[in-house]
Amino acid sequence: MRITRDIPLLALRPLALTIGNFDGVHIGHRAMLAELSNASRRLGVPSCVMLFEPQPREFFAPDKAPARLTPLRDKLELLADCGVDQVQICRFDYHFAQMAPTEFIERILVSGLEVRWLQVGDDFRFGARRAGDFAMLQKSSVSMGFEVHSLPSVRVDGVRVSSTAVREALASGQLPWASQLLGHPFNICGRVIKGDQLGRTLGYPTANVRIKHNRLPLSGIFAVQVHGVGSRVVRGVASLGVRPTVKIKGEALLEVYLFEFDQDIYGRHLKVDFLHKLRDEEKYSDLETLRLQIGRDVQNTRDFFVLRDKDLNAQS
Repeated sequence: MRITRDIPLLALRPLALTIGNFDGVHIGHRAMLAELSNASRRLGVPSCVMLFEPQPREFFAPDKAPARLTPLRDKLELLADCGVDQVQICRFDYHFAQMAPTEFIERILVSGLEVRWLQVGDDFRFGARRAGDFAMLQKSSVSMGFEVHSLPSVRVDGVRVSSTAVREALASGQLPWASQLLGHPFNICGRVIKGDQLGRTLGYPTANVRIKHNRLPLSGIFAVQVHGVGSRVVRGVASLGVRPTVKIKGEALLEVYLFEFDQDIYGRHLKVDFLHKLRDEEKYSDLETLRLQIGRDVQNTRDFFVLRDKDLNAQS
């Protein structure tokens, strides 16, 4: 997949394009990408996704912007897995935010990218003060020679699939519902780093995974499955949060205690799937109380997987 950041004055080749944040690359996004792929094949041009960095809400109100579901690296990997040929990353800054809608259409879409086919969400707005909308794109497409399409919202059980709906499901601990909206379990990817060895002292050595953003869409204690530690998926229990018992104003950290696994995996890049929330993060009076609670978390996680396996076997 080709990744570009600069938009030329004149395009080198025409494109089929879709625009959005694609945070989480959920099933609504995947429906858009399937239509993009179909148009790309029909017209014989590359498929392209336009992203914004930072995301507009992060630029305008960084303290109020929602937590990201997927960092940029993970988002790019998901888009590549969906068969996207090119990703155009536009730097969203003051100059970009002040661009008139007509300039965005004429300079970016027509001259710079030579868009032949364009798809946006049904709520897409663009340009200074969000003055541009789908009707403006439709009107411009006639004179400028590109197709424009809007994909209606994808719904599951009557609920509109959106990144906001996924965040709400994660924040309320409804991980199966979040998985249904995403099309896969919510996951966090990161590299294993050296920690303070507290878990080993308590009898539960953990793999500490670096978190790219301190703002998280969920926190607490979870039953998880982990990819990247070897040839098989390993189950475990994870703590995601700031560890209030041992840290004051600590940074977010993902700690995973892996079942039936005892190898050195420092530096490995792991993917941790969150399957079930056990409880919220808590502050305990001492480390012994924390150790006893970890033991209960481990047993509750094992019980979860026993029931899950029975359900899966019954369905097969």
